[in-house]
Amino acid sequence: MGMMDFLFYLFSLIVVLACAGVISARNQVYSVLLLILAFFNAAGLLILIGAEFMAMMFVIVYVGAVAVLFLFVVMMLETSETSNEASLKQYVPAALAVLGLVGLEVVLYFFAGPNDFQTIQLPTHPEKLSNVQSIATVLYSDYFYIFQLVGLVLLLAMVAAITLTQQHCKEVRRQNVTAQVACRAEDRVRLVKVKPKSERKS
Repeated sequence: MGMMDFLFYLFSLIVVLACAGVISARNQVYSVLLLILAFFNAAGLLILIGAEFMAMMFVIVYVGAVAVLFLFVVMMLETSETSNEASLKQYVPAALAVLGLVGLEVVLYFFAGPNDFQTIQLPTHPEKLSNVQSIATVLYSDYFYIFQLVGLVLLLAMVAAITLTQQHCKEVRRQNVTAQVACRAEDRVRLVKVKPKSERKS
């Protein structure tokens, strides 16, 4: 076993264990931290196949933006550990169905798919562009609108996270500057003529 094979199996094992920890951890903060660990090791796998740009995107986008955003949201929401095991049992059938589907795909791959990984050849670009140039060419030409749509989805996720973490305290007195500026004297002050007690008795 060479060094590349050892690193591949090492990164793959850490990714699998980290993903298992994400769905099994009771504390949401630990789940997000394990998700960050999985992203880092997935970036290592991309470096092994020569996709340095995609590895950097994994670290910058997934770890630096998405995972850290999840971490801040979980910490701000002050969620407690999951202690109700009865509520988790309702997801067991769905988990078993997904596990069975994945197992079926693995069996079909080994019986019907190619078993010799050496026969798989990566496509070569005639102009011998770098992976950054190749991805940019395809991304901003064929998938330009999809790229803009993904950016809009990330923007909506950011706005939703800010809305969820925004807390309103009823005990805090806030000023409505617009209402204060728009007020008029006749709306605020009202003159009332009160009759004396003697006149009211008579």
